Amino acid sequence: MALVRRLGTTDAVLVGLGAMLGAGVFSALAPAARAAGGWLLAGLAVAAVVAGCNAMSSARLAALYPESGGTYVYGRRRLGPFWGYLAGWAFVVGKTASCAAMALTFASYAFPGWERPAAVGAVAALTALNWRGVHKSALATRVIVAVVLAVLAAVVVAGLSGPAGLELAPAGPLRVSGVLQAAGLLFFAFAGYARIATLGEEVRDPATTIPRAIGIALVTTLVVYAAVAATALSVLGPDRLGASAVPLADTVTAAGAGWLVPVVRVGAAVAALGSLLALILGVSRTSFAMARDRYLPGFLTAVHPRFHVPHRAEVAVGVLVAVLAATVDLRGAIGFSSFGVLLYYAIANASALTLRRHEPGGAEPARGRAAGIRSVAGRVVGVVGLVGCLVLVATLPRASVFAGLVVLAVGAALYLVTRSRAQQPPHERAEADQPGGQ
Repeated sequence: MALVRRLGTTDAVLVGLGAMLGAGVFSALAPAARAAGGWLLAGLAVAAVVAGCNAMSSARLAALYPESGGTYVYGRRRLGPFWGYLAGWAFVVGKTASCAAMALTFASYAFPGWERPAAVGAVAALTALNWRGVHKSALATRVIVAVVLAVLAAVVVAGLSGPAGLELAPAGPLRVSGVLQAAGLLFFAFAGYARIATLGEEVRDPATTIPRAIGIALVTTLVVYAAVAATALSVLGPDRLGASAVPLADTVTAAGAGWLVPVVRVGAAVAALGSLLALILGVSRTSFAMARDRYLPGFLTAVHPRFHVPHRAEVAVGVLVAVLAATVDLRGAIGFSSFGVLLYYAIANASALTLRRHEPGGAEPARGRAAGIRSVAGRVVGVVGLVGCLVLVATLPRASVFAGLVVLAVGAALYLVTRSRAQQPPHERAEADQPGGQ
């Protein structure tokens, strides 16, 4: 049974915003400030450039392949089965860890002392919500994004109204490695637009809606992040910001608006829920696409007859995330997740570099010189995005890189085991699935 195209541009934008605004704005600023110091905004700019290139490459590919799975599909179609599989594997594994981290983030803000059971309960509730249909999930995301934006606006207004206003201290000596590390940490917060592309089979008019939604969501997130980062840096300074466990709560306290601290805590909890909702949605769709191609168990391909969602994939992802949230401390897993996300987008950019002028994601509908300019621009974007992803991967902590390489090796081994089954023609698969089949 096919998925149903229910989402318009607004819903798709909100899915991306729900993932991006909840992924790091309440937590990523502090470690990024420790790495870059007063050059925090430069790190944000680098992350935004890389994310923008990734977004444009993803949008071009989504116009040509409006299917569930995102870069998993693009890599398979443009680079070959292995690269698509590797992208899907990196996304599913890395974002499953991110799901658990977001669940624990929500619980630490909303239910201190009861983090594990609260995190498991949040995963169960959002999995049930996704089961009821992607349209209902988009409606919930609409509310979550509105709350988070209101809280962040309050933080910015409080900071600008405080004694420091918007007076940035001298940035100090430039450390390129520190700026790049900060960019790698902040990139984690920009990566939510992947969820828009993974919903390719549930979006109306995907060739137009997906590129438009990705662009709107990314620009909106950049503006919000720049305003919040500048405010926190101005009020706290790079040293206090880098040492803070709750940077936005400390920002409003230092600005003389301590009464806003409970509001910020609620906003952080709601933002984490929004990110978790979108993450589960995206991971389940990529799992669904990989199962459909026989790289994951076939039972994950089932689509609910009433709600038209891949319900078994959603439940499987929810159970795995709940187990991780209940048993594993994932605070150190952010670097591992970033490793997977950056690899995922590196493959997206490499896939976009194979597009030709006559294809929908290439230079059409332009003609002549305009088509040539668009074609060259697309290749420049793909090269910058690919190189940027690889450079940021190199700045991650060594432990994260090592763990990422180990998991990739495991994924490659599984590919060797499953590829003969995945590459069977559909009629051979069907025969093998019959009782007594080989």
